[in-house]
Amino acid sequence: MNTTAMPHIHVPSLPPQERHPAIFGTFEALPVGGWLELSNDHNPEPLHRQFQVMWPGQFEWEALESGPEQWRVRISRKPAGKSCCGCCGG
Repeated sequence: MNTTAMPHIHVPSLPPQERHPAIFGTFEALPVGGWLELSNDHNPEPLHRQFQVMWPGQFEWEALESGPEQWRVRISRKPAGKSCCGCCGG
């Protein structure tokens, strides 16, 4: 069992121009099997779409809380080379 604390980013506490670079940098630094948790004051669906473009098949996105006041998601790092949806058996 992994007892290492994984990062948490409270997005509204960051200046707007630092938000996505901080999130992407934190994700890229994660080991395979590691995860980060984000909390935000709005639905992070546009960020989810960016992850799908930048890291297809290399992450899992789990909604922990879905508004209306707060959204929380856990983003887990998967090994590269996995299929994004499993449709091709990869």
